[in-house]
Amino acid sequence: MHNDRITRRTAAAMVSAAAVMQAQTPATELLWPEGAPGAVGTEELDKPALTTYVAAKPNGAAVLVCPGGGYGALAMDHEGKQIADWYNALGVSAFILKYRLGPRYRHPAPLDDARRAMRMIRERALKLGIDPARVGVMGFSAGGHLASTLSTHFQQGERPDFAVLCYPVISFTTRYTHSGSMRNLLGAPPDPALVWDLSNELKVTAETPPTFLFHTNADTGVPPENSILYYMALRRVGVPAEMHIYAEGRHGVGLAQKDPVLSTWPDRLKDWLKVRGFVR
Repeated sequence: MHNDRITRRTAAAMVSAAAVMQAQTPATELLWPEGAPGAVGTEELDKPALTTYVAAKPNGAAVLVCPGGGYGALAMDHEGKQIADWYNALGVSAFILKYRLGPRYRHPAPLDDARRAMRMIRERALKLGIDPARVGVMGFSAGGHLASTLSTHFQQGERPDFAVLCYPVISFTTRYTHSGSMRNLLGAPPDPALVWDLSNELKVTAETPPTFLFHTNADTGVPPENSILYYMALRRVGVPAEMHIYAEGRHGVGLAQKDPVLSTWPDRLKDWLKVRGFVR
């Protein structure tokens, strides 16, 4: 009898361990298995995809992660996988977006990919232990521009419930523009109407989701004025926002794990997510 109890306990532990393993094993699927709209070929560059990192102990929240790279590349490790692992440790499931890039693709391809990804997450939410009303977006650099574009240009069913923007590209109409991102997204010369439409500090409304912003004063790649302009726009319409600008730190630091000061910014994000009710 005693041995039977041990056997049952061991079997239950094995099942539990298998469930955790399954939750922590990322799965990648194409956003459009039959081909993305406007695809110009069938190479990997033409196949936007979503990689799922389900938290081992999900708390119901989820986030769509948009890595940066100037709309010409994707930093899938330090602005993708490492971020997903960080969220998973908090019980938040994460979805890393591989979106289409310039110069092969221009606007609206990246936004189409982000919109499709948000709809897919919500369609699969209950199956993955996610509350469809607790799904946010996070982006770094040009990925921050994409995240802010989704936050200000969403359609029905696509609005993020929160946004996290890390050293984001925001403005295309000021001297703080990151010209490389704008060129890859809009071409050269860009359509003036799109320049204004995608300068996202100009598109913030009361419906824009609550937003956390992180930047550094020393960022010469994407000046911190990008975050400041967006924060001021959020303030003007009463959207809850929090912004942290650290004195030192280069552009593209990710979690900044080797910097004893800058590496504290994820703690500030965790605090904000607690205040907003997305983590405990």
